[in-house]
Amino acid sequence: MSERTKLAWIGLGRIGLPMAARLAGAGWPVAGYDLSAERRALAKARGIEPVASAGEALAGSSMVFTSLPSEEGVFQNLRQGVTLVETSTISPQASAEIAKAAEAKGTPYLRSPISGSTALAEAGTLTVFASGPKAVLEAARPALAAFSRAQIWLGEGEEARYAKLAVNLMVAVTAGMMGEALALARKGGIAWPSILEVIGESAVGSPLVKYKLEPLRKRDFSPAATNSLIAKDLELIVGAAKAAGLPVPLAEHMQAAYAKLIEDGFAEEDFFSIVKAVERSAGLGEP
Repeated sequence: MSERTKLAWIGLGRIGLPMAARLAGAGWPVAGYDLSAERRALAKARGIEPVASAGEALAGSSMVFTSLPSEEGVFQNLRQGVTLVETSTISPQASAEIAKAAEAKGTPYLRSPISGSTALAEAGTLTVFASGPKAVLEAARPALAAFSRAQIWLGEGEEARYAKLAVNLMVAVTAGMMGEALALARKGGIAWPSILEVIGESAVGSPLVKYKLEPLRKRDFSPAATNSLIAKDLELIVGAAKAAGLPVPLAEHMQAAYAKLIEDGFAEEDFFSIVKAVERSAGLGEP
């Protein structure tokens, strides 16, 4: 694909904006749309042409990327001959409906959910799980490479959706596990900086865990991904598992834990604020 090919980007949220900005920075003309005028203004400052509607973004574009909180808006961005590269977290069932609608419209459709944080989006080192026609992935790969370090093709159907949900299940469980582990260590008299160092240097020091250690040291729970977003993902995970006849007690436990966080007024904190929820239930104050 020529670097001069116009691309459309729909959804300039916390992770969508840096992804779109990476494309603009790599030389693609990007027309971006978001419901929020504030997000459109931020996009303009990062080299993206802000437009007043999704239709305006799509006009003259060869490819449209969507980064949306739910699947409802995706259907509005199907245009004959304009490849849809869908990066959101949605259910396999909803994605299959999008595939049917895309086929009817003559829209090439690539499922392209991403794994990674806002920091990785800024650095262009996300991971893309891709499924759909392999030729569509190959055509989109140069653009995907602007914001991701790897693009993994998994099959012709909804495999990428299951991969994303599987990874996000591990993300949610990791956060809950960290909350309980840190509370246990504090009950045992271990200082907060010390237990964080132990975890980071131990066998459980995964990239996700290590990424969260510095915010935990600072007790900074400003959101990379919010509790409400993780709760939405867990609803999708549990729903997909039930549809597949798979018991997922850990997922259901985390679903209840995040529902309680939201009920208690912490919907917009970072999803690792579950650490604080465990501390409260254990009668622990700030370390």
